[in-house]
Amino acid sequence: MQMQHVSSSDLNAVGYENGALYIRFNSGGLYQYSGVPESVYHALMAASSHGRYFHANIKGCYPYARIG
Repeated sequence: MQMQHVSSSDLNAVGYENGALYIRFNSGGLYQYSGVPESVYHALMAASSHGRYFHANIKGCYPYARIG
């Protein structure tokens, strides 16, 4: 899976594969969010503020685990 760097004060890179969204934070943690529709991934990547979109539409909405 390819991680794409994003310009954000909170998020560092984003990846998506088979319904799982991967987010690496600038703080260093890598998290996997499960059951995320591909449309949500595309909306995150298209958002003018990746961090704001993440906090409003992903965080707290999907199960997650720290994987790195």
